[in-house]
Amino acid sequence: MYKKLLWIALLPALTLSVAAIAQEAEVAAEAVEAGGDELYFDETVEVNVVNVDVWVRDKQGNPITGLTMDDFVIFEDKRPVTITNFYAVEGGTPVAGAREEAEFEDLPIRDDDPIRYIPEDQRLSLIVYVDNFNIRPFNRNRVFRRLREFLQEQLSDGDRVMLISYDRSLHVRHPFTTDPALIAHATFDLEKLTGFALHRDSDRRDILRDIEEAENLNDVQWRVRQYAESAFNDLSFTLDALKGFVETLAGLPGRKAVLYVSDGLEMISAEDLYNALNYKFRETAMLAEMRDFSAQRKFRALTAEASANRVTFYTIDAAGLRVYSSGTAEKATANPIPGMDTHVDSIQISNLQGSLRYLAEETGGFAILNSNDIGERIKRVATDFNNYYSLGYSPAHAGDGRFYRIKVELKDPKKYGKKLVVRHRMGYRDKTTYTRMADGTTSSLRYNLGSNPLGVEITLGQGRAGERHYLVPIAVSVPLDQVVLVQQNDIYFGRLKLFFSAMDEDGDLSEVTEVPVPIRIPADKFEEVRNRRVSLVQTELQMRRGGHRVAVGLRDELGAIESFVTREISVGS
Repeated sequence: MYKKLLWIALLPALTLSVAAIAQEAEVAAEAVEAGGDELYFDETVEVNVVNVDVWVRDKQGNPITGLTMDDFVIFEDKRPVTITNFYAVEGGTPVAGAREEAEFEDLPIRDDDPIRYIPEDQRLSLIVYVDNFNIRPFNRNRVFRRLREFLQEQLSDGDRVMLISYDRSLHVRHPFTTDPALIAHATFDLEKLTGFALHRDSDRRDILRDIEEAENLNDVQWRVRQYAESAFNDLSFTLDALKGFVETLAGLPGRKAVLYVSDGLEMISAEDLYNALNYKFRETAMLAEMRDFSAQRKFRALTAEASANRVTFYTIDAAGLRVYSSGTAEKATANPIPGMDTHVDSIQISNLQGSLRYLAEETGGFAILNSNDIGERIKRVATDFNNYYSLGYSPAHAGDGRFYRIKVELKDPKKYGKKLVVRHRMGYRDKTTYTRMADGTTSSLRYNLGSNPLGVEITLGQGRAGERHYLVPIAVSVPLDQVVLVQQNDIYFGRLKLFFSAMDEDGDLSEVTEVPVPIRIPADKFEEVRNRRVSLVQTELQMRRGGHRVAVGLRDELGAIESFVTREISVGS
């Protein structure tokens, strides 16, 4: 038996090494090594359940309750699949009968405290995402009043909430908490910040005025192109930041919803200005150039990432009920062009709101548009949280990395004698085991949240100073009775995989390293060790001075069970 040193590649701010078992794993001192041939589980079957959250509403937005598994049909890439799991929530309470069908017998429903018994994969994590870069302060602060009411009155016990703002870069204004009043209070600090959308308003007005007063196309075409390039660059940064944030939610267990607040995003940068050029100069070539600044591909990538990670967008147009700018004092020109202002404004409004609709509809949510008082409409978001169906199925493929489209329909849509609306995410990505475990490990690092059904424990010792870094002892252990073991002849075999990562106090993360841990226990020693907690890895981490968070993911390959655990340590203090 031997050990192989496995190095984890890290960002410059952090150095970490893990001594990993390469070919065989010593499970416990009592589990003596036995002779004979090793058993390899090449035929291990990967069982992956795809969860699809479904909302069924009438035309007024009222939830349709009482549906069962037999009322639904799911299509994956237009091919029907068999629904294997079903879970229903009405009024925030799991419906009796749904849990048994979903094999949740170990989580009994109790009327006195139903929230406590909601399984981890059905808990809600809500992110309030305020896009300060694409909002006007007055609009944002008007929305905040109703948003604070929503947070303090409409969420359920146990819901996790966090507050994010985008101000040319992402800022966590408050980490996840089960106390929504803390998030509501944190929004007051955001009211003091400026909104960058005001700067673009001024530039847009100047260009429109120049277009109206220009005598030939060449006088203003370059200005529109310059504006479009700048706007598209800003939009790209906005969408990249939003997509990057959604990626960090990949390994977070349960349902995830993003309440996105902004004044809208342009699907095509400067679409209104290019149409103004065409309106005046009748030069359709401008419309072809405009397509160079389309962000449709980036929006599709964002919604695909959200759908892959079970993230639903609810978008709020903070601008409220929009009015045309034609006729206002700042739009007055010496030679106004009849009808152009109204035409251009209608294009701009559609461009800004279309992206909000797209984000929501592609991920199963909805957009709140054209409302100066969102009080009643935002309550529909809470209705979604507390009234939904969760359907699960096992795809025929496993871990091929492809994106698959999903369609959910009612078998009998006329059953209730009314037109019903069925909403859900539009697809998912069939992730490899490594990708899924890496996502879970990094999400645990960032948010200190994770499910631990295997009972994994991390033990970190006091670091000792080395030549360049501190050496911090680490041990990872698990109760052996939680691991699936298979007997062949006189040996019990198991197959585990450990995933290590770490994050320093600056937020720099290490690469996630995978460590296979095969288990071999002689049958005559099995009863002796089966009820004990056994050590999987004992080694040292190399760390710089400062605060660190260490995360370990453990996957039982035979039982298809995954756990994620984090521990924090201050090195060299």
